[in-house]
Amino acid sequence: MQAFAALLDALLLTPGRNAKLRLIGDYLRATPDPDRGWALAALTGGLDLKAVQPKLIRTLIAERSDPYLFELSYDFVGDLAETVALLWPDPPNGQGGERPPPPGLDEVVRELLWLPRARAPEVVTALLDRLDPQGRYALLKLATGALRIGVSARLAKTALAEAFSLDVEAVEEVWHGLSAPYTPLFDWATGGAVPAAGDLPVFRPFMLAHPLEAESVDLGDYVAEWKWDGIRVQCVNAGGMVRLFSRTGDDITGSFPDVAAAFDAEATAGCALDGELLVRGAAQGGEAGSFNALQQRLGRKAPSAKAQAEFPAFVRLYDALAIAGEDLRALPWTERRARLEALVPLLDAGRFDLSGVVEAASFEALAELRAGARDAAIEGLMLKRRDSPYVNGRRAGLWYKWKRAPLTADCVMMYAQRGHGKRSSFYSDYTFGCWNAAGELLPVGKAYFGFTDEELAWLDKFVRAHTMARFGPVREVEKTLVLEIAFDSIALSKRHKSGLAMRFPRIARIRTDKPAAEADRVEGLLKLAG
Repeated sequence: MQAFAALLDALLLTPGRNAKLRLIGDYLRATPDPDRGWALAALTGGLDLKAVQPKLIRTLIAERSDPYLFELSYDFVGDLAETVALLWPDPPNGQGGERPPPPGLDEVVRELLWLPRARAPEVVTALLDRLDPQGRYALLKLATGALRIGVSARLAKTALAEAFSLDVEAVEEVWHGLSAPYTPLFDWATGGAVPAAGDLPVFRPFMLAHPLEAESVDLGDYVAEWKWDGIRVQCVNAGGMVRLFSRTGDDITGSFPDVAAAFDAEATAGCALDGELLVRGAAQGGEAGSFNALQQRLGRKAPSAKAQAEFPAFVRLYDALAIAGEDLRALPWTERRARLEALVPLLDAGRFDLSGVVEAASFEALAELRAGARDAAIEGLMLKRRDSPYVNGRRAGLWYKWKRAPLTADCVMMYAQRGHGKRSSFYSDYTFGCWNAAGELLPVGKAYFGFTDEELAWLDKFVRAHTMARFGPVREVEKTLVLEIAFDSIALSKRHKSGLAMRFPRIARIRTDKPAAEADRVEGLLKLAG
């Protein structure tokens, strides 16, 4: 456990990607099984320790320390695990004057993996008592799954591949046929046979696009499709099993059982299809709804029948990686598209349709179509070379994403909240609003990026100097600072008092030159939402 704790600590303090790769690789080479397998599972989000929740941790620290001191400390530190790790008192020495030795990572995981919630307070307390502050921090991060150390699942897999001279794409191909602590994977890494995924629905890495920076492309070489504003998914049916994978390779089948059930058909056997997961919106007459509508389904591991009925999910298909067991990825886009067009009529029309090709006489005409596309579910355009194979990751010149220009609004800062990690000492999360007809300032969004470190320091100073009230880690500020907010789209929302929800809001400019009274009106934003 101590070595894993040291790894987390080092990763948290290391900003560079290559340096993080080296740290993880060195740990995986030096650490024996099964500890390194559990560590890899933690770094890739493959551990689900349900018995340990933030509420339990708060209860335990309240029993071991002054609750008021904890609240003050948490407000300052901004991270629950770090606060508890530092505040947790060392237990008195046991008989003989020695404390029990610290637990290993394997012991910790096996203690927590199938832990009944009734025993969770006793077990977690005993583990915390055996660890130093660094180990306690690692334990709490591991148990809650909230590592927040700047390591994605893909980066962790890349570190494994580089450490043992494996092909990361080959690792991805077998990953979902394995389970933690990944003993067959490390056997392969150390000279054994490649793990056999068997006839299982495995994830295949997505093909990605570069932003379009050229002034134009030749439409004789490229085809245009709409870039839909949902989440990218891969639908796989193999060996009688169906899986839906997100862009990061996460299995989201349980979150969308309605889509998975529709893909479990004879026509989809041996298929792996690439598309955009969307929901049908009532406001769009049953067509693709906004991302805000899709959010009503995201993150629910077991959606209710009501949620499935109110927000029916479907997949707008882009590409075919495999059909009837045949790997199509080496074929040019035109051939894959023809095979996909032949397959789609055989699928459930309520759950699967085809992303259409956007026809334009010239690139200039295509630019006009893009500029005028303000559909709630459209982000812009995709440009794909007609002869492009389906390759892993981004390859220059093959696919481009051409997002529409962002919308902007001048809004007034209303509230500020402390950030997490390296931003825990700064007020870096800002809620902002616009005026309604009655002269009230109503929240329309929240942003925590788009500014430089120098601007963050300035904003933090403004918050501290203009605080009107405090609510735990949140401060209400004087309504005097105007922020120019850029956002991709805006949708109607019953969950917000303003009736609006922004998509990807970020701070574009700090408008110290503009009086707050001249900020934008809610009525104007409502027009953008259609």
